Parts: sequence; structure tokens; C-alpha cells
Amino acid sequence: MKALVAVKRVVDFNVKVRVKSDGSGVDLANVKMSINPFDEIAVEEAVRLKEKGVVNEVIAVSCGANACQETLRTAMAIGADRGILVETDAELQPLAVAKLLKALVDKEQPQLIILGKQAIDNDCNQTGQMLAALAGLSQATFASRVEFSESGATVTREIDGGLETLQLALPAVVTTDLRLNEPRYATLPNIMKAKKKPLDTVTPEQLGVDIAPRLTTLSMVEPAPRSAGVKVPDVAALIAKLKNEAKVI
Repeated sequence: MKALVAVKRVVDFNVKVRVKSDGSGVDLANVKMSINPFDEIAVEEAVRLKEKGVVNEVIAVSCGANACQETLRTAMAIGADRGILVETDAELQPLAVAKLLKALVDKEQPQLIILGKQAIDNDCNQTGQMLAALAGLSQATFASRVEFSESGATVTREIDGGLETLQLALPAVVTTDLRLNEPRYATLPNIMKAKKKPLDTVTPEQLGVDIAPRLTTLSMVEPAPRSAGVKVPDVAALIAKLKNEAKVI
């Protein structure tokens, strides 16, 4: 079967994010960008399924500026067979991305669509669910284990109370959690091979998708710095501070 994996270009998780002086957004000038960690897990899972013979083709998809080609090359270095870039310089919100992915799902007809559960830049956790709703597909979010059989997919997902196991009919949408796998490092030979793998570019207009934003960011501010901790001599003093100063009891 065919697997489609969505990957997003985000600020590297090791970078300390700074807000622009005018509060209009995050300062991305000279900032290291990389593949979203949850999406990297999704790519790794699709490649492992290919190595097991469950999947015969892995397609990596990214939506955004031309620089997202670098993110797709990273996915192909991990093991994806080809890439598709939906190129646009417009701001993309989760609903717009879900619509773009739905158009590609209709075109490519994959049996499995894998996404990271959320992006580390906006933490929306919406795209996978919206895609499943728009395409009318089965879905399993926060997957920590995925297995396949003739009847479909069995997904173990993490919930507040422990683990939940779902049986899905294919095609289906799966979003990955941290404990699903540990992504491999892309080796130099695979990085070189990825440069020769096919990468197609389309636009939202060619897909017939309206990507107009539904939300407007009014302003963005950095969180207030944490105040220094205070040592207390005994339990009685701790309770007094919690009651009189913090007012939490």
C-alpha cells in the first residue's frame, strides 16, 4: 500500500525563540530550521513499515515556502521515496493545510496518511483531525504503536488514563506520539541519494484549494520571566506562604 507523510518546516527545537520587537510574530531571521520532531517520527514509522513490506511507497508532503524543499529532502534521506511541495508564501493555518492534504489524498489515493500529532511552533494539534473529517477517513491520534493485518490497522494510543487500542479500517489517518519510535539519523550516502529523488511542486491554485486564513494574530508577547524561588525554614512557613501570598489554599 501507499503511505503519505506530512512534514512541516519549523524552528529547530534547540533554538530559543524570540518575538519581534513590534509583536507581530516570531523572529525567523538567521534562525536554524528543521523538520518538526513529531513529523520526523511519522516519516520513520512509514519507512519502517516499508522495510517490513507493509508499505511499498512513501510520499513526503510539505506545504509552505520554497525553503520547505530542504525539509522534504531530509524526509527522503530518512527513507521517503519522493516528495511533493505545495508551494506558497501565504500564512498557512491548520484548516488550510488539511484542505491541501485532502486534495493530495484524493489525487494520490494513499491507504495510510501519517502526521505528527502537532507542530512544535504553534502546538495546534488540529491538522490530522481536520484532514480525517474532510476526507471522511478513520483516524487514530497520539499513536504509540501501529500494527497492520488483513482487516486493517490496530493502533495503540496514549490517553490520560493509560492506553487505548483502536481497530481502524483503511484508508486511515494516524498522528504520531513521541513513544512510537526513535527516528534514525540520515547517513551521508542517503543524504546524497535524496538529492536525486523526485520532488514535485504544485500550488494551492492548481489543487483548487482556498487557503485564506480564518484567524488573525493581533499581537505576540514573550511569557513573563519566572520569579526566583524562596526557601522556607519549615512546613508551617510553607503553608503560610501558600495561604497568604500564593492564595492557593
